[in-house]
Amino acid sequence: MEKIAVISDIHGNLSALKAVLKDIEERGIKRIFCLGDLVGKGPHGDLAVDLIKEKCEIVVSGNWDEFIREPSDIDIVTWNQDILGQERMAYLESLPFCIEFMMSGRLVRLFHASPRSLYERIYPWDEMEKRESLFEPSANCRVQKPADVAGYGDIHTAFLQHLENGRTLFNAGSVGNSLDMIQASYVIMEGVYGAHDAAAFGLQFVRVPYDVEEAIREAEERDMPQLEPYAIELRTGQYRGKFKA
Repeated sequence: MEKIAVISDIHGNLSALKAVLKDIEERGIKRIFCLGDLVGKGPHGDLAVDLIKEKCEIVVSGNWDEFIREPSDIDIVTWNQDILGQERMAYLESLPFCIEFMMSGRLVRLFHASPRSLYERIYPWDEMEKRESLFEPSANCRVQKPADVAGYGDIHTAFLQHLENGRTLFNAGSVGNSLDMIQASYVIMEGVYGAHDAAAFGLQFVRVPYDVEEAIREAEERDMPQLEPYAIELRTGQYRGKFKA
């Protein structure tokens, strides 16, 4: 049996990332997969990229990791571009779209938002047809058959659903910008990695407290744009759009 830590949506929150990596290390887990959005929103996209590159075995691209490389006049985007620099931007451009592997007789497919797009947002309360589509392959996938286990990030809301025919759908939540509670989130997958034969398989959801006020102070010290909505999200676990008039 092997354990894999699945993390996602760090968004430049170094305090949260360090807390999660410490928890993973204390559990003796050696293999970490990251489902994207290393940068954006928070103050330390540069250091988050460096740490993820060092600690994670496989990292896929997120929507922020893609559009942060495009020309923009949005202040938080241009600010991130400046602190990232060309070498880190090139690393973000090199990231693959998805991760596919066998575990305990199950085909596991992990991606940022959907098998089709970095920008297609699907929630646990969406209609069944949308959720079931997360198991289907696309041209972005190497294995052209439906997954038994589909895992993703993007929505910053951790959940687990068992669907028909023994399929498992999960979201790892967010390390650095959780929007379901004010603690970092990640998932531990346990099973026989690479095995095509059926064997024991499990998923564990982990919530890790971290110093939210420290994360906000770090954003202040770096004179980060859009500080107020970022602080609201970290302190409340509520999406900033909910507070607009």
